[in-house]
Amino acid sequence: MEVKIGVQHAPREIVLESGQSAEEVEQAVSEALAGKSPLLSLVDEHGRKVLVPADRLAYVELGEPAPRKVGFGAL
Repeated sequence: MEVKIGVQHAPREIVLESGQSAEEVEQAVSEALAGKSPLLSLVDEHGRKVLVPADRLAYVELGEPAPRKVGFGAL
């Protein structure tokens, strides 16, 4: 699933493809915003961990992965 994270005072957002389910990501975000965890911790599909301070979160957008189009073809 595609996850976009907006960070306060940063001009760009963090975009990652995660193998976690929408429920797992939503639970991690809600725990970080509730103060149970000082960091939002997510794992991307390559096994890399992304850590964002919970007090710097502006927004988190959850979406389905968009398949990349490669080559030439009719649209």
